[in-house]
Amino acid sequence: MTGYNEIAQGRRRHRRSGMTLVELLAAVGVGTLVLTAVASLTVFTARSFEALKNYDSLDRYSRNALDTMSREIRQTRALTYYRTNKLIFLDRDGATNLTYFWNPATLVLTRQKASATTVLLTNCDSLVFQISQRNPSNGFSFYPAANAAGCKLINVTWICSRQVLGTTANTESLQTAKIVMRN
Repeated sequence: MTGYNEIAQGRRRHRRSGMTLVELLAAVGVGTLVLTAVASLTVFTARSFEALKNYDSLDRYSRNALDTMSREIRQTRALTYYRTNKLIFLDRDGATNLTYFWNPATLVLTRQKASATTVLLTNCDSLVFQISQRNPSNGFSFYPAANAAGCKLINVTWICSRQVLGTTANTESLQTAKIVMRN
């Protein structure tokens, strides 16, 4: 009788020690689902962090460009040349020109004073300069200036973008500012 009990216990241990094919397939299926979910979450998180980094970078460059333009345009003596993508000012010293030029072919906004050229924005998809008189028409809008000599207010509007993990990502919104010439 002891031989029969030992055989029965051996069979029970054998059944408990391994997995059947169905159990193995179920474990592999559940493991695959978990790994797929983790991989999807990792890719989503990486894209989100990269998009936030991109937004911060584009916002910083836009802010720096706007700060530079505002500071310098406010101190110029007069606007001498105007196009929707180019402005030339007589600078405060009265002897040199200050130029802002957006090149639609290269998507670059540059600043030029004397012989020094500085890139203010890259990947600038669109940029438009508009000129106005200083007096508002209805409290919010300004009368357009007939020519560069009558200009006292510059309105600048732009959108920048960059490739983020294979897709184009824009800045949060349209960047725009009204800059009043003080002199």
